Amino acid sequence: MVQIDDIENAAARLRGQVLRTPCVESRTLSEIVGAQVFLKFENLQFTASFKERGACNKMAELTRAGAPPLAGVIAMSAGNHAQGVAYHAQRLGIPATIVMPGFTPGVKIERTRGFGAQVVLHGDSLDAARAHALQLAEARGLVFVHPYDDDAIIAGQGTVALEMLEDVPDLDTLVVSVGGGGLIAGMAVAARARRPGIGIVGVQTARFPAMVNAVQGTSHVGGTSTIAEGIAVGTPGVRTQAIVRQLVDDLLLVEEGDIEQGVLMLLEIEKTLVEGAGAAGLAALLRHRARFEGQRVGLVLSGGNIDPLLLAAIIERGMVRAGRLARLTVSTRDVPGSLARITATVAEAGANIDEVHHQRAFTLLAAQNVEIELVLQTRGREHLAAVIGALQAAGFDAREMR
Repeated sequence: MVQIDDIENAAARLRGQVLRTPCVESRTLSEIVGAQVFLKFENLQFTASFKERGACNKMAELTRAGAPPLAGVIAMSAGNHAQGVAYHAQRLGIPATIVMPGFTPGVKIERTRGFGAQVVLHGDSLDAARAHALQLAEARGLVFVHPYDDDAIIAGQGTVALEMLEDVPDLDTLVVSVGGGGLIAGMAVAARARRPGIGIVGVQTARFPAMVNAVQGTSHVGGTSTIAEGIAVGTPGVRTQAIVRQLVDDLLLVEEGDIEQGVLMLLEIEKTLVEGAGAAGLAALLRHRARFEGQRVGLVLSGGNIDPLLLAAIIERGMVRAGRLARLTVSTRDVPGSLARITATVAEAGANIDEVHHQRAFTLLAAQNVEIELVLQTRGREHLAAVIGALQAAGFDAREMR
């Protein structure tokens, strides 16, 4: 098993090669969740993910003095691991090949190519891409760089905990997102060596509960997709699973809505952009508030590589949940001036109209009536209720559409 010496050696190799990201308190989030929250901004790494740490450590190990000649490295990834391996391989002059499944977004493919890697698109699943990468590794004499089940990768990721405990030595609990387990395994080894009594809690999305099922003996049924694709791992690592069993206190599940809320809160409150996996820790504090109340909690914002269209959808859905974007239906007589009265009433109530739709055919109202659908921007639930009240006071049948 990886030891603290391995992680300290990794920290020495990484010094000056990866960013020593800040770990600072969020007073606003602390007030919201009832715990003192410290954020580790791994989304600020050059490739926007902690994955750089393990990749850099592995590349440095492969090119150390006395190491055998290296034909190149190969990795399988649809995202952060690919970019971390490609970037640090390029920096050290190592030829890199990255196998990606066919569904990988074009922006991730081009960014990986931008770091000098040869990108091979293969298969329609991560398992198919992994199998092809292993075949290429054997055929071409390349070193396969596993995304999480590798001692050098685990040691590199463990440097996150070393830095957090140097910056905030009296943390009570570390909360870490879990996919294959590389990050939490490395952090657990480092944290237990530095602070034996510290709490270590892993977080998985309920749609990919592989580590929870493996360690806790549960049979949670997973899903096929998640906005936290960075931790959408079907099978946890052998090495990482052993460390998690021995050193991690608890594993929690969060729902997609919790993760969406976490992404939006970090964007609005901290002005920082994270991907779904990067918001999993905050999602756990929101869903399992009593579990962390009153503690000094360290969260790892593990990555910031989120698709812009997905981010737009999360923002819009968050506005709907908060009542800041709402859809109303207003029934009225279909006569000239009705719409003008409705829009004037909404304007006087201080709301902004995004969209207006007249429904004459798809309604059960009397033929001389019309149903008008409005999409409004408001200041929140209280303001939305006031707008509906103003419309009703003006004689309109108005209600929110769910």
